[in-house]
Amino acid sequence: MSEKSLSTEKIFVTGHRNPDTDSICSAICYARLKQLQGFDGYVPCHPDTLNPESQFVLNFFGVDEPQQLDDVRTQIKDIAFRRTPGVNKGISLKQAWSLMQTTNAVTLACVNNEGLLEGIITIGDITQSYMNLYDSSIISKARTKYANILDTLEASMVIGDPEAYFESGKVLIAAANPDMMENYIEKNDLVILGNRYESQLCAIEMEAGCLIVCDGASVSLTIRKLAEERGCAVITTPYDTYTTARLINQSMPIRHFMTTDDIISFSEEDFLEDIHDIMASKRHRDFPVLDAEGRFLGMISRRNLLGARGKPVVLVDHNERSQAVNGIENADIRAIIDHHRLGTIETLSPVFFRNQPVGCTSTIITQMYREAGIEIDRQTAGLLCSAIISDTLLFRSPTCTEIDRSTAIELSKIAEINLDEYARKMFAAASNLKGKTDQEIFYQDFKRFSVGKSLFCIGQITSLDADELDSLKPRIRSYAETAMDYHKVDMMFFMLTDILTESTQLICVGPGAEQLVLNAFHINESSRDIRDGIVDLPGVVSRKKQLVPVLMMALQM
Repeated sequence: MSEKSLSTEKIFVTGHRNPDTDSICSAICYARLKQLQGFDGYVPCHPDTLNPESQFVLNFFGVDEPQQLDDVRTQIKDIAFRRTPGVNKGISLKQAWSLMQTTNAVTLACVNNEGLLEGIITIGDITQSYMNLYDSSIISKARTKYANILDTLEASMVIGDPEAYFESGKVLIAAANPDMMENYIEKNDLVILGNRYESQLCAIEMEAGCLIVCDGASVSLTIRKLAEERGCAVITTPYDTYTTARLINQSMPIRHFMTTDDIISFSEEDFLEDIHDIMASKRHRDFPVLDAEGRFLGMISRRNLLGARGKPVVLVDHNERSQAVNGIENADIRAIIDHHRLGTIETLSPVFFRNQPVGCTSTIITQMYREAGIEIDRQTAGLLCSAIISDTLLFRSPTCTEIDRSTAIELSKIAEINLDEYARKMFAAASNLKGKTDQEIFYQDFKRFSVGKSLFCIGQITSLDADELDSLKPRIRSYAETAMDYHKVDMMFFMLTDILTESTQLICVGPGAEQLVLNAFHINESSRDIRDGIVDLPGVVSRKKQLVPVLMMALQM
């Protein structure tokens, strides 16, 4: 199947958890690129809350925040379940049966005028009702509308209101002579009979509530007039007496037989893995699916779960499972655009993969615009340029390449911004940490890594204010200990990076974490100021290029 043929489905373009500016801007700009190429289904999104820097960038260029999507596990709304309309609980058993045969369904949902679920009726309920009915008053107890009787018997209303209800009396067949009929016809009964005038007259005089005249026989004017005077409905049907008696129970409304209590239903937002065991433990074949407001959408069965595919996803600015949105292992990954080392993402089938040794994913996406011959507008240029400024710390980071620099300069002209002035505003927004909780600061830019059996996380904040960074150290160190227990990792690191001095104070938490850093950077403990769990790293500003590779190499030694 070609990419073009899939252009109408939603494909989610997402960066990593705790997204930075490159992650956000790359997702937006790649989705725009695909849309400009004619693929409307690409939707930018992000797993977690935006950091202040990213929010500043979006606000500056007037861009709406992308959709937040923190889980890409397959949901009911992602698969093809039976989308059928609900039915009114007043329809007859016959109508329900016919609808089931027409739609090849075994379960119908009964809904009100607002589409809210009121009950369900199965094909088993209908057959059981037909086989187990011995109560001759069941039709009145079910408050059967005359309109249902007319439809079931293909009948005509001679006297009476089709919208009225038969709600009192029993059903009987007048097969005897009038003398015997007087002994068993009671007030309000529904009497099935033939064209004999005497029997019809007797039933009316015994205050029957309704006469059903069979075999298409005509009803005399005298009987009509008398019935109208006595308030007795009169119906004629082309069926014979036997067939009429056999069919009439099918006129009862399904509300009398539907299940209303303990109905197992699912929301379209439910994840398949959460409903699988529930469905497997029940004998029901179909389960109602509701929207967020409780309106009925359709029915899902275990068969619908077979072969269900994951959400279509494009990954930008990462390719490691530990950094990806929840549920990525079951997602249908369509493409990966990244500038980091190769990680642990596995795909179900071959995908478009682009990885280049540059300082920013947005640099790669800018190249893709050029290669596609698509002009970059001011807003898009602003986003791409902001991402490069952020990831390269305005070309200070050792990850920055000449391609990043020249690309950012070109984009700044399209975006009509002064690089230095704009960068100062952007970094100031990122370093404005006043009023933020420890948690908000800690997860502004946070990633998880694995080397062999070792698991560790690294967070980072950058600031233009050295005093502000110093004041944060005790707070962040304390929170890092809590975070390490929560994430169940071996070590936790946090980079307090000063943009102006191009240096980092690294908080180290966990058994052997500080010693690992000292060994990795060949720092003699006796030659430095001893500050519990904090190591000065002059010239280190990049997590990706200057910290992670060094720690990984040390762990492998």
